[in-house]
Amino acid sequence: MSKKLTLNVDETIIEKAKAYAQQTGRSLSGLVENYLRDLVALEQPNSLIDDKIAQLSGKIKLPADFDEEEALRSFLEEKHLK
Repeated sequence: MSKKLTLNVDETIIEKAKAYAQQTGRSLSGLVENYLRDLVALEQPNSLIDDKIAQLSGKIKLPADFDEEEALRSFLEEKHLK
């Protein structure tokens, strides 16, 4: 759930941050939220990993007949035998 937050920040910093956000295709709110999330995660290192895993979970759709062991074996053969 998102909630509005009012901050007092130097005008020059705001303009530079807006430009950076635009150049990177992100929103200023997103930049601040990610910064705060990472800052809090420094105090609780596992929480950042858990959040990132939760965000990635379900993003990749594998075929129903996907064989993990075969894919790993094939990858390792390619990497080490050729």
